[in-house]
Amino acid sequence: VQLQASGGGLVQTGGSLTLACTASGIDISGFNAGWYRQGPGYQRELVAVTPSDGPNIVHKESVKGRFTVSTDNAKNTVYLQMDSLKPEDTGVYYCNLVLRANNAMAYWGQGTQVTVSS
Repeated sequence: VQLQASGGGLVQTGGSLTLACTASGIDISGFNAGWYRQGPGYQRELVAVTPSDGPNIVHKESVKGRFTVSTDNAKNTVYLQMDSLKPEDTGVYYCNLVLRANNAMAYWGQGTQVTVSS
């Protein structure tokens, strides 16, 4: 199983980035799909998660209205659209898949760096 994350980079405050995480070796339709981030000196924290077969989406309060998580089951890919970026959004972003039938089975992507300059 591999989760390949991409789309990170350097952006100015107010800019946008779209992260993508493509899975191989599993079918993401049976998973809750989400994104975590780890800022400098901080622990890894949940940003947003969605079940790939339903509308329930959880977002970290500070990103509501700015970030959108989505899945494309046909492409086996999870996305994080990030708009109105702020310097405090800087960090390494990790995609995460948790099997809905057994939440002990979880997979992580390798992380992609997002840096927002002020």
